[in-house]
Amino acid sequence: QVQLVESGGGLVQAGGSLTLSCVASERTSSFYAMGWFRQAPGKEREFVAAAIWSGATKAYGDSVKGRFTISRDNANSTVYLQMNSLKPEDTARYYCALKRGGGSYEYTSVYNYWGQGTQVTVSS
Repeated sequence: QVQLVESGGGLVQAGGSLTLSCVASERTSSFYAMGWFRQAPGKEREFVAAAIWSGATKAYGDSVKGRFTISRDNANSTVYLQMNSLKPEDTARYYCALKRGGGSYEYTSVYNYWGQGTQVTVSS
């Protein structure tokens, strides 16, 4: 069982920045996708970003394009999410996930392992 541990969440004012990190308990080079999702109270878990294989290929949800950047460091089994120009609507619990195999990466159901999440709160 792969363990994922997120960190870096916190309280930030609108317009500010945060960087989230997620470390895996085993080498991530064999995983197709490393992704970030978020879930606000009363809402479904939402795709934020994914980095494919080495991280050269990246994908983002529409609501974060141009503001968030995902990066993947397989040598250190870590995935990062740099979040800039934060908005109150970015407030959520952020989860990282790992997916084996190929195919789609934007759906929660296709991921094999999940972390416990880290809370991000953006004040107006």
